[in-house]
Amino acid sequence: MTTTEEQPAQEVMRWRWNRHPKCVHLARCQLRRYLKASDAEELGDSATLLLSELLTNAVRHAHVSPGREIETAFDVTEERLRVEVSDASNEVPRLRHPKDDDEEGRGLALVAMVATRWGTDARKTNGTYAIGKTVWFEIDRLLHTID
Repeated sequence: MTTTEEQPAQEVMRWRWNRHPKCVHLARCQLRRYLKASDAEELGDSATLLLSELLTNAVRHAHVSPGREIETAFDVTEERLRVEVSDASNEVPRLRHPKDDDEEGRGLALVAMVATRWGTDARKTNGTYAIGKTVWFEIDRLLHTID
């Protein structure tokens, strides 16, 4: 009898959050726990920084009716980490070019600088289109490998 050792496929983790500033901290903690359980802690600093930017944007700008929560999804593979932030607003975020003295408007520029890829898609729930959008980023794990 031959046996092979296989690691179970990592599950995509999803959480729903009320549109409140406290959810940003809680989501960062969940992402760190997920990365630790997935043996991908090396991505923690970059990933939590970018998650904070996207989730803060959703909390501040996705003015939607109560009951339309914000959802986060985390998916790590051997090659990359993908983080998604979905909300029920159809307003697509824009990469801005703030002036030196502007106090905001740099979040997506930071995401574009740190992430390997990022973008915005129509929101889907259970494979079908739903109200709103999903803003996502990916970080390639090879870029965070220490030799």
